[in-house]
Amino acid sequence: MTVLQRLMRALGHCVPASRWGPTLAEAEGGVHGLATSARARAKFYADPMEAVKDIVDRAKIMVSGFGLCGIPENLIQQQCGLDDFGPGLLLEAKQIARLICSYVGENTLCERRYLAGELELELTPQGTLAITADFALVKGWKADHAGNVIFRKSARNFNVPMCKAAETSVVEVEEIVDVGTFAPEDIHIPNIYVDRVIQGEKHEKRIEHLALRKEHDEKAESADDPGARIVKRAALEFEDGMYANLGIGIPLLASNYISPDMTVHLHSEHGILGLGPFPPKDEVDADLINTGKQTVSIFPRGCFFSSDDSFTMIRGGHLNLTMLGAMQVSKYGDLANWMIPGKKVKGMGGGEGMDLVSSPKTRVVVTMAHCTKANEPQISEKHTMPLTGKRCVDRIITDKAVFDVHKKKGLTLIELWDGLTVDDVTEHGQPFTMSPNLRPMQQVAA
Repeated sequence: MTVLQRLMRALGHCVPASRWGPTLAEAEGGVHGLATSARARAKFYADPMEAVKDIVDRAKIMVSGFGLCGIPENLIQQQCGLDDFGPGLLLEAKQIARLICSYVGENTLCERRYLAGELELELTPQGTLAITADFALVKGWKADHAGNVIFRKSARNFNVPMCKAAETSVVEVEEIVDVGTFAPEDIHIPNIYVDRVIQGEKHEKRIEHLALRKEHDEKAESADDPGARIVKRAALEFEDGMYANLGIGIPLLASNYISPDMTVHLHSEHGILGLGPFPPKDEVDADLINTGKQTVSIFPRGCFFSSDDSFTMIRGGHLNLTMLGAMQVSKYGDLANWMIPGKKVKGMGGGEGMDLVSSPKTRVVVTMAHCTKANEPQISEKHTMPLTGKRCVDRIITDKAVFDVHKKKGLTLIELWDGLTVDDVTEHGQPFTMSPNLRPMQQVAA
């Protein structure tokens, strides 16, 4: 007699068959035992209004998605993205009293409501965004009749942690399938976290920023362009086999110069490893975007995961390199890149940077203009802006020079743009020592 049979006999009762399959007792020839499938925890709804009708006034609701990627369109319409789509509809109807988010983004309605005193706004770093709530409105790809859920590509993002964190999780899917359609090991959310399931009538899946390979994968060729020289110097920071997270703008442009003989695994904090270039027009996918909400591709060796897994990679120091922009860096490597006091801020766009620069195992490279448009230096003796990270920067690349940063000794000038003198980078009094091996600012081969 097997151990399982002894256990079933010891239990001394038989569990009724479920509507999805026979009991184990039936399968074992009548031995009292456990059912192979219990009644599904999740309730299935045909009408999305029925699935959310018990959300009461002042309830705390989490709405998943990254920009417009992976948002529960049909559930929202029954009850911020852009003004006229996604959570923006709730703002338009004045159904949101308090908004907790990492980035307001393109939602001008949210900005107006906040400035008019009609909306409370709390900005929080992206890595701690999934908090507890009464309800979570979640967007899945497929659910089986047991309530297990899978997601598609980068539309997984914050859907997984939010589904787990809510008292009641309402999951909108594109398709409801039979149990066994996807393998147990492929399940992203087990049914214990899923309370309600609704199949959406239609999914528009708007694209926030359409980016095509032929339009955007252009290399910066002119050395006379200050931005181009930063890009072509930043590209020299890549090493074969490294894992790197690149910020929007110059860091991402630098990836265009990665040698075809080199493999660099690009990480995106909303859940992609192996990020590829912008796609050709016939391969555009609304469920595959980068952190700038632009359509992208993924290399064959790449993979997808949820945002909470992504930040575990970040905080655990599994990235070799973080390259990002900044508004200010102090001589000891204090980084400020998410807000300028006295100016409107759309959100903690650098909020994920607070995690990205948190591990001493990850090398941090900042790319930025040497001075602001008002000709004020962005490298300072001491920080004057709210910090993203303290003593975390290892190297600074500007349009004029390259500096190494020592957390106690401060800056060392190691490269200077050809044609400039040391006086050209000290005119604002930035304090640094000069490397005895000072050389012209290097540039990757075009």
